[in-house]
Amino acid sequence: MSDLTIWTVIAVTGIGTFLLRFSFLGAVGRHSLPPVVLRLLRYTPVAVLPALVAPLVVWPAATGENTDPARLIAAVATVAVGMLTRNVLAAILAGAATLGLMLYLV
Repeated sequence: MSDLTIWTVIAVTGIGTFLLRFSFLGAVGRHSLPPVVLRLLRYTPVAVLPALVAPLVVWPAATGENTDPARLIAAVATVAVGMLTRNVLAAILAGAATLGLMLYLV
């Protein structure tokens, strides 16, 4: 592809993304949202984050996209500590420590 084609795709994608986001914020920005919508929007990160992380745990690029028991165990430890403590930092540290230990042992 030529440089012009690549830059055209980048520009059109950027403009499209901006318009999609601005259309929602511009249309709703002047009005307050109903309480039910605000309550549902609180669950967006909880729904999106697992969808982003799951493929990286199940098919990590570091292992040639093969399932790795060390990463699965670290993910389980992260979720368990997060649910028990309700502390994001504790969950991250537990997951990192578990991953490091499991990669060392396995």
